[in-house]
Amino acid sequence: MKINYRTINQRLNVEIDVESAKDGFKKLSEFQEVFDESCCGLCKNQELQFVVRTVEGNDYYELKCKKCFGKLAYGQHKSGGSLFPKRKNQDGTFDSENKGWHKWNGNGS
Repeated sequence: MKINYRTINQRLNVEIDVESAKDGFKKLSEFQEVFDESCCGLCKNQELQFVVRTVEGNDYYELKCKKCFGKLAYGQHKSGGSLFPKRKNQDGTFDSENKGWHKWNGNGS
């Protein structure tokens, strides 16, 4: 069975092969969590760019705003290696204001 899905901003269209409705739900949710971000959480600009930086052999996944240069960092699950947006503050609470989007301000944050 196949699922055809287009992201909210209409920029990406994907065909996902699934074995069951349960499998489809899981694969679609993983895709949406990573690719369905439609605008910057800081300035609301819709021009976003996927970026992968490699530092000392480690890959860092980010979504960057082309207007204000804010970014949303992605973490990797230990099991399976799938990605997820980092939406928590440094103290472990959820960032309800900017939904994980931030800018480096020169003092290490």
